[in-house]
Amino acid sequence: MQVRGRNIFLLLVLLPCLAALASCGAVDKIRGPEKGASNDATAWKVKKQDPLSQPIQVGWTSARASYCGFVFNPTQLRSNFIAYVNREPISTDEKAKLVAAYDYTRASVLKSISADPNYCNKDRTTAIQKDLKAYLAGDFAHRAQPAN
Repeated sequence: MQVRGRNIFLLLVLLPCLAALASCGAVDKIRGPEKGASNDATAWKVKKQDPLSQPIQVGWTSARASYCGFVFNPTQLRSNFIAYVNREPISTDEKAKLVAAYDYTRASVLKSISADPNYCNKDRTTAIQKDLKAYLAGDFAHRAQPAN
């Protein structure tokens, strides 16, 4: 009975501490940064203020355009995005995180949408075309838009 009582006591003490950590964002800092967007839905919901927003948006668009049969060179788009990142006044580690987020998002989104044969509808392909055109023109500040 003594061991059980101590376990309950520890639980009652630790639970509020964990809740406090979660509410102040410390849990996110402990867990580490996200790798990028893991699927289509999370890619378009990423906030513009997120440091990984640009690579997620560009990687997401590249995946969607590839899946929907757009004629473009995804390798060249990636190279152009990396060149853009390399011009930014940020550390090498930060640049590596941006490129990793692009690659992770592209691969994850491509995998997540590949099970949907109806993914490439008219509204979606129109949105993808607009976004892809901006990125191919080197406008990586452009924010990709969802379409249903």
